Amino acid sequence: MSSRRSAAGSEPGAKPLSETRALPDVASDAELLRRYHEHGDVDARQHLIERHLEFVRRLARRYARRGEQLDDLTQVGCVGLIKAIDRFDGSFGANLTTYAAPNILGEIKRHFRDRGWSVRVPREIQELNVKLTKVVDELTTKLGRSPSVLELAGEAGATAEQVLEALESSSAYSALSLSEGPDPDEEGGGPMETLGEEDEHFEQSEQRITLATGIQRLPARERTILHLRFFEGLTQSEIAERIGISQMHVSRLIRNSLDRMRRELEAGERPATGRRGRPANL
Repeated sequence: MSSRRSAAGSEPGAKPLSETRALPDVASDAELLRRYHEHGDVDARQHLIERHLEFVRRLARRYARRGEQLDDLTQVGCVGLIKAIDRFDGSFGANLTTYAAPNILGEIKRHFRDRGWSVRVPREIQELNVKLTKVVDELTTKLGRSPSVLELAGEAGATAEQVLEALESSSAYSALSLSEGPDPDEEGGGPMETLGEEDEHFEQSEQRITLATGIQRLPARERTILHLRFFEGLTQSEIAERIGISQMHVSRLIRNSLDRMRRELEAGERPATGRRGRPANL
């Protein structure tokens, strides 16, 4: 005879479902943090990292157009996330994302400060440069205009010379690589795709203008024959039939017209000369 089951559907003596270990995909952040800090559950720690990876990516995207790849910044931000998980204290009453955000942004800013300069800049100038970015925005909003150097110095607690040096140091920051690939989360290509290239049509436009000048100096019939031959693509026989002359005559007119245009264009390129070989305007 089979044994009777409890109302919950479990075997007699088994723990209720509420007492069993929650699955990682449904456990809350607080539960996973408790498992990690109290029991050293590294799987819970790993699940927290994977769960908040998109949160780190959103924060990193703010700095993605400053010369660094978004994936690299996301990895840097993950360092801040891991530190936040390791240091988190639930007694403060804050949730994990609130506590982790400053840690993540701090790691990203530190990365730019330490590795994003093309020349060596003193640490205090780098830190003042970062601070001035926020101060400029705040004073611009407050004053309704761009703040002066003295106003920036007073707000940042620095001298005017230090403010000027920090502002000038911005030019030492690394430039965006032209070989950088496009952001996978954004439309469009990389920087190289925004650069122009030589357009052969410009040269052709100049040639058309030059030829137009020479053609306008020809008689009307010769202009019509050249137009039919080189613009409409008619053969000499078709032109002869349309104009009402022989094909040989058409061939001779085309040859003479081209020779005349060539001579006139070449003469136009040479400076006019007066007596004894001197330029006419002297």
